[in-house]
Parts: sequence; structure tokens; C-alpha cells
Amino acid sequence: MRPYRIRTRSGLDIELTDPGFLLLDMTEKALTQAVVQLAQALGWTVFRTWLSLHSPSGEPDLRMVHPIKKRVVWAELKTEKGKLTLNQQDAIATLTQAGAEVYVWRPSSWAHIEKVLGRPGR
Repeated sequence: MRPYRIRTRSGLDIELTDPGFLLLDMTEKALTQAVVQLAQALGWTVFRTWLSLHSPSGEPDLRMVHPIKKRVVWAELKTEKGKLTLNQQDAIATLTQAGAEVYVWRPSSWAHIEKVLGRPGR
């Protein structure tokens, strides 16, 4: 896989996998790691549900906050074939009705993920 680098605000270099080489059959865990790494490199603070046992049922996987851009993004991450549960559908609908910025992302969504979070180097 061909890597590309992002320099973070704190001066750290992060190496990410070229999205053109992301595997469509990647696991949800691998997608989550890639999204979290990209978001953090672009200045987002990422909150994630580690164990959903004590979280509201259906809560999206990630909540990302960018204080400079004054944005909060919620993201539910799925494999290419993964399906939303009814509780996830309800949570997404509730957040959307309240005016929140909510997305369902899959490995094939990488270009959209970069568009929403901000492309590296910009």
C-alpha cells in the first residue's frame, strides 16, 4: 500500500494509507482506525464509544468536534455489507431532525469522508 503523510497542527507526521488502496472488504474496526487517524491529524477531537454497554442504544460510533471550524460531526461506520440496526436508524433520524451533521460511512465512502473532514494538506 502506498502511504501519504499529513503534518498535524502539533508538527507530528502521520502516515495514512492512500484511499485509492483502501480495501472494500476492510473490517469496521480498520475503517474506524483510519477515520479516527485522519480526523485527529486534521485537528478534530474524536469521541468514540468503546463499549456500548453504558451508551444509549444506537448511538453513532464517532462524535468528532472541530473547535476552529465550529462543527460537530457524528458518524456511524459500517462494512460495505453492514446494515444499520433499528436503534441506529432511530438515533440517526433523531440527530438529523435536531439539525446534527450525521453520516453513515463505509470503506467506499473514503472520498466523502475526506470531503467532510477536510482533505489532507488543505
